[in-house]
Amino acid sequence: MWRARRAAVACEVCQSLVKHSSGIQRNFPLQKLHLVSRSIYCSHHPTLKLQRPQLRTSFQQFSSLTNLSLYKLKLSPIKYGYQPRRNFWPARLAARLLKLRYIILGSAVGGGYTAKKTFDEWKDMIPDLSDYKWIVPDFIWEIDEYIDLEKIRKALPSSEDLAKLAPDLDKLAESFSLLKDFFTTGSPGETAFRATDHGSESDKHYRKVSDKEKIDQLQEELLHTQLKYQRILERLEKENKELRKLVLQKDDKGIHHRKLKKSLIDMYSEVLDVLSDYDASYNTQDHLPRVVVVGDQSAGKTSVLEMIAQARIFPRGSGEMMTRSPVKVTLSEGPHHVALFKDSSREFDLTKEEDLAALRHEIELRMRKNVKEGCTVSPETISLNVKGPGLQRMVLVDLPGVINTVTSGMAPDTKETIFSISKAYMQNPNAIILCIQDGSVDAERSIVTDLVSQMDPHGRRTIFVLTKVDLAEKNVASPSRIQQIIEGKLFPMKALGYFAVVTGKGNSSESIEAIREYEEEFFQNSKLLKTSMLKAHQVTTRNLSLAVSDCFWKMVRESVEQQADSFKATRFNLETEWKNNYPRLRELDRNELFEKAKNEILDEVISLSQVTPKHWEEILQQTLWERVSTHVIENIYLPAAQTMNSGTFNTTVDIKLKQWTDKQLPNKAVEVAWETLQEEFSRFMTEPKGKEHDDIFDKLKEAVKEESIKRHKWNDFAEDSLRVIQHNALEDRSISDKQQWDAAIYFMEEALQARLKDTENAIENMIGPDWKKRWLYWKNRTQEQGVHNETKNELEKMLKCNEEHPAYLASDEITTVRKNLESRGVEVDPSLIKDTWHQVYRRHFLKTALNHCNLCRRGFYYYQRHFIDSELECNDVVLFWRIQRMLAITANTLRQQLTNTEVRRLEKNVKEVLEDFAEDGEKKIKLLTGKRVQLAEDLKKVREIQEKLDAFIEALHQEK
Repeated sequence: MWRARRAAVACEVCQSLVKHSSGIQRNFPLQKLHLVSRSIYCSHHPTLKLQRPQLRTSFQQFSSLTNLSLYKLKLSPIKYGYQPRRNFWPARLAARLLKLRYIILGSAVGGGYTAKKTFDEWKDMIPDLSDYKWIVPDFIWEIDEYIDLEKIRKALPSSEDLAKLAPDLDKLAESFSLLKDFFTTGSPGETAFRATDHGSESDKHYRKVSDKEKIDQLQEELLHTQLKYQRILERLEKENKELRKLVLQKDDKGIHHRKLKKSLIDMYSEVLDVLSDYDASYNTQDHLPRVVVVGDQSAGKTSVLEMIAQARIFPRGSGEMMTRSPVKVTLSEGPHHVALFKDSSREFDLTKEEDLAALRHEIELRMRKNVKEGCTVSPETISLNVKGPGLQRMVLVDLPGVINTVTSGMAPDTKETIFSISKAYMQNPNAIILCIQDGSVDAERSIVTDLVSQMDPHGRRTIFVLTKVDLAEKNVASPSRIQQIIEGKLFPMKALGYFAVVTGKGNSSESIEAIREYEEEFFQNSKLLKTSMLKAHQVTTRNLSLAVSDCFWKMVRESVEQQADSFKATRFNLETEWKNNYPRLRELDRNELFEKAKNEILDEVISLSQVTPKHWEEILQQTLWERVSTHVIENIYLPAAQTMNSGTFNTTVDIKLKQWTDKQLPNKAVEVAWETLQEEFSRFMTEPKGKEHDDIFDKLKEAVKEESIKRHKWNDFAEDSLRVIQHNALEDRSISDKQQWDAAIYFMEEALQARLKDTENAIENMIGPDWKKRWLYWKNRTQEQGVHNETKNELEKMLKCNEEHPAYLASDEITTVRKNLESRGVEVDPSLIKDTWHQVYRRHFLKTALNHCNLCRRGFYYYQRHFIDSELECNDVVLFWRIQRMLAITANTLRQQLTNTEVRRLEKNVKEVLEDFAEDGEKKIKLLTGKRVQLAEDLKKVREIQEKLDAFIEALHQEK
């Protein structure tokens, strides 16, 4: 009975399992149920072959046994009309049920472990986004003030517990398929046979697969996984770039009140710029890191830099040297992709082709400007900043390509100059050398690898880059040669890392995006990766830029504090030297000294407007008379006075004055005014100012004065107006009062006495020292002077006989004088007699004129009566009055023009010259020289470098 009852219970369980189960919806025919279940279901021995009612061919969804409540089952009544088969089916059923339970529980535990392992693998694959925490808004970091996150975290189960509870769907599917096999129709032997047969076939299949094919398959899967990871990373970076761009744009617009600090790379770039200004020849102990890009000409340096900067920013040419001076490129992040020079505020939008063309043209112009005449390359550095979302932060220096042969059009020392520039940058022990090698040419033709090996023999700071790998793979017969180059086996050069890149198809019009797609597509299909000649992290310029940036910042962190200490020591030494040499002077650098000199010069120019009108007119009148007195005496007065006739005298004077006024006098007056202005300006500029005078400004003031005078041009219309004024002044002959008459006589006496003195000096030089000088100073006459003295004595005898002798000697008089001298043994020629007569007669005439001038002092009364009833004639006094009045009127006119126009124009020219000098650094270095200037200049630069280094180090620690 107990057996029948146990069978009924088992049958009821199976029926309940079939009818009330829930799970995967499938339709199983009754024939596919397990043999035990089928026998229980029929409750007849199969051999009886009794007819049974039609069974249902499908059943409902089933569930696990854990959801089955056995105590609620209602047992069906046992039918005793049939004799069951005696076997151990209860034990078999229990074993099956227990096995099913263990399978399900084991699947759950295994599934949890697998889920945890999968979760850890995906966690490791996700890139480290700790550097992008700043993207998260500020209120996220303050959320813990309002919500107790620690309490919530403790309440939640751990990741390991969740992994244990999470089912493994694959294991569950296997378990259900195993259950399906249990309930499949057929004998146990058939089922076991099928399973054994299937396993044997799979073993045979796997045995057929060779080890090489397995390795190839694994490599292919690894490559696809790496490329998939690369694409995921690129997508994340692209999304991150867009997010950062939006955040930076919002910050620019003031939406967020959070102030963005200056980026680390910008601060570091400023330090390098100050160092470059401090010592352009790179002779200081500057060991701050830079990424120095070197390579053979046309090796692809420019293309690699453009791929890193994500824009075509450099000028290019087919086979022509385009990089003629070092270009320092500072890469940093920003909301917009722009470029700008250090000394310019103009931004070039790198997303627009016209701005890119303008940028390339500007770089080319700056390079050609730096190159001096007779040279091909220049050591002067061009500083360029490139900003954009997603750019790697670093400082690169692009150097001219190393050449093997100097071609036509190059300077003879071009090769040596390029080597010296490259060595100057690479000898920095902290400089990262980015060695570019063209992969499409024979490696033996490379020059740069030898140079790099000399500067970094152990390869501790060198990164090797093989360009044009697509051409190399296509043209090289042995692909293993590329592997030898990448691994550094073909060169004696060692390196930190080796990279292979593709920089386009050789078309200069290709976009950066197109080149990047072509590069990724090439390496995805390249045999170099499939055959494991190259690793996935060794290809593409993006991986290169990441590696270079990491190496750069590692080198910066390791060396920047040491450099800061070095400059602190330099600063202390310079400050000590200044205190010992210039204890009472302020430390003014060249720019500050120039500003001080500029203020002094402008003050001195303003002083010109403070000169009194009287002073101007006196200087102008005196200078003008000095310039025209010779012409007035020699060409106007003496020819007219020697006529011995009043009417002829006045006529001759009027004609000569008219000619003089029309042609020479106005021009001479303008020249005098301009020279007077220069002299006054120079006097104010150069005269010592007592104790406050600083001779360090003398060269600068002299240069400013000369350049200002050179640029100044007198107003051309002044000469025409001056001509009319002078002509009217000379036409006036009426002396109004006795005071003017006396002034004219005084002016005439001074002029004649000055001419008489000059004449006596000329006679003395002609005849030699007189008896007094001969006895007192032991001087003797020469033979020629003796001849002149004898001739003078003979001519004076003739004048004493005829004091009214005309100005010229007659031929018979010359013959008489010559014969008289020959009778005394003195041989003379007629020309010597004429020359001596000219000076003798001139002295005689001037003395006579002075005597006549003295007689005219009381002649003003006769002048008013037009010399009626008087033998006295004073026409020469009237002439000198006319000349004197013309000089006074001319001086007054020129003074007005000077004070009203020319001084202001000169002041404007001085300001322009000072502005030009302020922008010309070389001019300031040339004009402001000396130990004091250089010491102050060095001290300021070192202080600036140290302050910027300290600020950079502080920001670097804060970022950590």
